[in-house]
Amino acid sequence: MVRSTTIARASDALPLAASVDDEQTETALQEHKQQAKLIFRRINPQSEPRCSIESGAYTLHYLISNGVVYLTIAEKSYPRKLAFLYLDELAREFGNSYGSKVETTRKPYAFVGFDTFMSKTARLYSDTRTADAAAAASESNLDKLNGELQDVTRIMTKNMEELLWRGDSLDRMSHLSTSLRSESEKYRKAARKINIDAMIRQYAPVGGVVLLLLIVIWWKFF
Repeated sequence: MVRSTTIARASDALPLAASVDDEQTETALQEHKQQAKLIFRRINPQSEPRCSIESGAYTLHYLISNGVVYLTIAEKSYPRKLAFLYLDELAREFGNSYGSKVETTRKPYAFVGFDTFMSKTARLYSDTRTADAAAAASESNLDKLNGELQDVTRIMTKNMEELLWRGDSLDRMSHLSTSLRSESEKYRKAARKINIDAMIRQYAPVGGVVLLLLIVIWWKFF
């Protein structure tokens, strides 16, 4: 079943709304909620629009729509297709209600009132039999292209360890790239100074002789 849901802005990971979870759920999902925050920070324009990330006994499913990331933590046995139908419903309602305000808000959890709709929809999808009926009704209103996008075979699946490793590698590569640029600039400046010093050493004697001749000529004739 769907256990917890968070909605965040894709551009800067600002949390916009979240489900109100009881203490037991908070404790059980503490690690996975930290992983969700990491996922929000790693989202970029090249990220898959729909992805399921497996982590222990749970799977984190996220959907990116109109600059907003909808992420839910569900039990691993919960059907992925139902999880994304649930996220699709949230995306449609949230977009209709707050879509025009997403980019201008600066306050975390500015749309906390959306929890009412999330809770109601999560209850609807908590029983897979009820959810299947809701899914059938929902799918009847979707066009062919959207139906293909919801096909479970088209949803990217990753492993949390893979995501963490890849993210760590990207961070290290970014740091290495910055360091290399800095070192390259340092070496360019050093090389320029060496070239200037070499030119001074090469042409200084000639310049000195020319200057001396000019002084002698000026002294004799002027």
